[in-house]
Parts: sequence; structure tokens; C-alpha cells
Amino acid sequence: MGPRFFAGRARPAAVSSQHGRFMPPETRTQAGRGEPQTCRQATDGVHTQAFPQSDTGLPQRPSTAARTFRICSLIARFAVFVALFLPARVQAVIFYSTADPNYNTTAPTGTLASSGWQWVGVWGAFQGTVIGPHHFLAVQHVGGTVGDPFVYNGVSYQTIAFTDDFSTDLRIVEVSGGFPSWAPLYTHNDESGKALVVFGRGYGRGADVRVANGLKGWEWGGTLGTLRWGQNTVVEVVILGTGWGDHLYALFTGAGGANECHLASGDSSGPVFIDDGSGYKLAGVAHAVDGPFNTTTTGDGFNAALFDARGLYAANSSQGWTYVTGASPVPSGFYATRVSVRADWIDSVVFPPDKEPLLSGPQAAILLGLLAGLGAVLLSRPVVPPPPC
Repeated sequence: MGPRFFAGRARPAAVSSQHGRFMPPETRTQAGRGEPQTCRQATDGVHTQAFPQSDTGLPQRPSTAARTFRICSLIARFAVFVALFLPARVQAVIFYSTADPNYNTTAPTGTLASSGWQWVGVWGAFQGTVIGPHHFLAVQHVGGTVGDPFVYNGVSYQTIAFTDDFSTDLRIVEVSGGFPSWAPLYTHNDESGKALVVFGRGYGRGADVRVANGLKGWEWGGTLGTLRWGQNTVVEVVILGTGWGDHLYALFTGAGGANECHLASGDSSGPVFIDDGSGYKLAGVAHAVDGPFNTTTTGDGFNAALFDARGLYAANSSQGWTYVTGASPVPSGFYATRVSVRADWIDSVVFPPDKEPLLSGPQAAILLGLLAGLGAVLLSRPVVPPPPC
């Protein structure tokens, strides 16, 4: 099985734009995994990826667990856009510990306070992350059109330009008006093994997935729209190849605590934050998940968040199904486009040399607060007329 790229429609093979272009799917690779594998477009409109096969019949991807998953888009094809108009209670992000749709629907507190929630806005059916005084970061495959609104802290900003990355699926969107603060970028080369916080408004838990009455995980279920947050850990950096680039990969093991989560359709473009020791920084943008799965070797299968795929079939790069085996549990996972290796490009767009900010987003917000306070003090002082000449 390989990654399925999440969003509402397939990414165009090649679409030019004013500031960049969509890259055609070509090859995907993983660090230390030998030759690149050819990537093609599947009949269901999503991109599939081939991986070298292991002796268990599963593709070898992260070194921590051999598997053969196709990567699935976090786009829900048609349902993503229709769901915006449904009045039903919605949920997002799939948790191992609970199916409660109200879980983690408010900003994190305690040690996770200021871990990214404050910089997430609404971009169509998805999300974007404010990264500068006039820009937010999203992914190209969720679509959108210049002129569409971006809603941040209840304020609607009109978008005026796109800048697409040639090397990844990242897209920088410029807005009219200015943001009061913005997320700093993670710039270190040490994401593997780090704890992460991720935000999304995609599907939640659906029906149980069972094999011989043993629980394996949950299908995607419910509807979309409510922002939630969860936690996980970066297993390693996976290189998906030309046009896709480096990705942070996290597994749904069931051993990560109450907030451990997986992603689903609708979580595309959601930010991943990592604490670099001086605070939480934007380290990734949600892009893809493992899937689909099946109980047989026929049919389209189903999408699911699995903590153990053994006993099921996983879609392979030949449009067939591979039986998942192994001595230990084989969890599925999600992929987030890595920000650190594209930080220079991001800064070149958001802060060109002639517009480099003197202060970061948080620093600027503090300074603005101090200046506002000083202005209030000055205005409160009585006006003393000048002495007569």
C-alpha cells in the first residue's frame, strides 16, 4: 500500500499558475531504499506509489516496520465540499483512545499551550497556517482560487496570489490586509524521534475494522469541519521523490497516549508543530496517509486508521492487493510535507530581502501590545497648554 494523497480531487498532472506550477507525478523514493519507484495515476483518481517488497510481501518503508501500503490522498473527492453545508455535528482527526467527537476541540493547554492552534485558519474545507504578515501556508492539492476567502480568528481575508513550490506540494497564499502574528518555522534537521502536535478538521472514527473478531482500527466516519488536535511522533523522514519531496512520517501504534492520533480525508493542509526547545515551530503540513485496505482481493477496499493491518489486504502499486503479515503489529501512518528543507524558499517568498522583518510574529505581537499600552497612557495624560510667550 502506498500513500493516498488527501483532498477533494486529484492533483492535475501539470497545471501552470502565475507564480509556480503543479508538478507531474513521476517517481517517489525513500532515503536508503534503493532505486526510485515509478509512480502513476490510479483509476480512482489518486496517485499511487510503489515500494520495494520485503520478504513478508509488504513494501519496505520506514525502517521501523516493513509494509506495502499505497499512499492515499487526504482528499475526500466529492464529500469534502458538500460537507461544508451539512448542519450535523462534525468531527476531525482520529484518536486511538476515544471516539468522542468533542475530544480536543479547544486549544491545547498546559505544556501544549501555544503549540500551533493560534495560527490555524480556515481555507475552504481545509486549513491553512499563518506564516507571515500577509501569507499563509497550505498544500496545492486541496485546490482553491485566488480571490477565495481565508478566515483567521473570525476575520475574513481576501486571497490575492498563490506561489507554488516546484519541489513539493506546498503552496504559499498571499492575502490583502495583515495578520497580527504568525508561526515561526522549524529549521533543524532533527525531526526523527520528535513528538509532534497536528491539527485538522477531517473525518473521525467510523466503523470498527476487525479480523477474526480482533479489533484492528477504525474506518473513516462522520462528517468534516470541526478543528481538533492530536499528538504523535515522527518515526523518520521519508522522501517521496520528484514533485513531492521530504515528508515526516508518523505511525498509529496505539502506544502514544490519550492524544495519539491518525489523519483522514479533510485533514489535508493541517499543520504539524514540533517544539525545538525554544517553543513550537511549524515543521510539516499534512499531505497523505497509508491506504486503502481490504478484507478480500477484489473491490475498492476502504480507508481506515489501523494500529495493526495484519490479516488484511493492502493496496499495492500494481493495482492489486497484498496480504499483510508479520510477527509484530503493522500500523498505518500519515505523511506531512517537511518544512525545514523548504524554509529558505518560504522565507524568500514571505520575507523577500527588501521586506525582511525586524521581529518574528510573536515578538511583533508583544511590541504592538506595548506600543498600544504606551499610546493609551499618553492619551490619558491631561493636556497642558504651552506657557504664554
